[in-house]
Amino acid sequence: MKKIFFLAAVVCLSAVAGFGQAKTDFSGTWNLDAAKSKLDERMRVESMTLTVVQTDKELKVTTETKRMPPPADAPAPAGAGASTAPGAGSGAGSGGGRGMGRGFGGGGDGTITYALDGKETVVEVDGPNGKMPVKYNAAFETGKATLTSSRTFNTPNGEIAVTSKDVWTLSADGKVLTVVQERTSPRGSSTATLVFNKK
Repeated sequence: MKKIFFLAAVVCLSAVAGFGQAKTDFSGTWNLDAAKSKLDERMRVESMTLTVVQTDKELKVTTETKRMPPPADAPAPAGAGASTAPGAGSGAGSGGGRGMGRGFGGGGDGTITYALDGKETVVEVDGPNGKMPVKYNAAFETGKATLTSSRTFNTPNGEIAVTSKDVWTLSADGKVLTVVQERTSPRGSSTATLVFNKK
């Protein structure tokens, strides 16, 4: 009898542990709610759509962004690695190979793929001095995902490091995705909060 209770307890504990480790599914098509978002004016985002495909092995995020034209008196765009855009740290997504600054939060459209097994994904993209690696990581907690990227490259002024951190959370009904972005580059740090509604 004791053995039966012991086995039942083990099964219950395993089930609870497995439930606790279950990853929130962010799959779907998400449209930016600009009115509820807190965007850096330099982003000039008019609309943005995220298409998210999530499996037990990876999280693939494809971004489509429409931007407002810059003001007539706006300064010329900064050089590679010195962008004033908050998303300058993202880099190209794996499988996309679309160049620096692409992908979600990266200042342009593209696809980024994150491994969900805890392993770092390294993708080579075109940089100012040839190919350079961009490192991607994804970490999940209950109801939350933290997506990070980092890259370093050499310039005439020395080595430059650019990093990004996106924290994703879902509303209780699964219809609202909130993304808090943090970007660090030689131009300084910036933050933005993007609110998306599920299509």
